[in-house]
Amino acid sequence: MSMHYLGAMRGTGRLAGSDGQAFGPADYDVDGYLMNTGRVVASGELRMPAEALTLAFGRNDLRLFTEDLGVLTVRFSGKRQNPNEEAAHIDVTEGLPPAKKWRH
Repeated sequence: MSMHYLGAMRGTGRLAGSDGQAFGPADYDVDGYLMNTGRVVASGELRMPAEALTLAFGRNDLRLFTEDLGVLTVRFSGKRQNPNEEAAHIDVTEGLPPAKKWRH
């Protein structure tokens, strides 16, 4: 399976669960890729206070409401080694712009 790098997407937003539980402000930095299937995927880092990250970690219904009014569906894709850490690896599964809208 081949991938084509589309660029980076960075910003701030507010993380919440689909049930409305708010986890607070978060910064994100993800890299986007175009799969040979035509699907756009992204992965990268989410940064927020450690306490909020601990509450959100492990949930599979997270939405990141971005400053540009987008909504990204995110999931944590790694294990959390340190509960005091303020960053975690994420995959963005929905809400990404189409390939032609990414800046290289």
